[in-house]
Amino acid sequence: MNVMIDICIVPLGVGVSVSDYVAACQKVLQAAGLKHEMHAYGTNVEGDWDDVMAAVKRCHEVVHEMGAPRITTSMRLGTRTDKAQSMNDKVRSVIKKLEG
Repeated sequence: MNVMIDICIVPLGVGVSVSDYVAACQKVLQAAGLKHEMHAYGTNVEGDWDDVMAAVKRCHEVVHEMGAPRITTSMRLGTRTDKAQSMNDKVRSVIKKLEG
């Protein structure tokens, strides 16, 4: 089953800047071969459910390995069975309505 998620992984106890941790998670997603788009407060990811969830787990492992003693993660996810739809399809649908 395919899934789209919006995820925000926040390491705690590491100071104010978290960009090194964000970059590490982006590398995990790239290595997993998942389509992903970073935005100002998180990342959208799409792919096979098991692959996406394995990458989320790996992000947590990597951030802990980098020294974060605690992580809080918020995630929204969606699936659908009536048709195939990508992240770009969802955005294009809204843009089309705004232009129309």
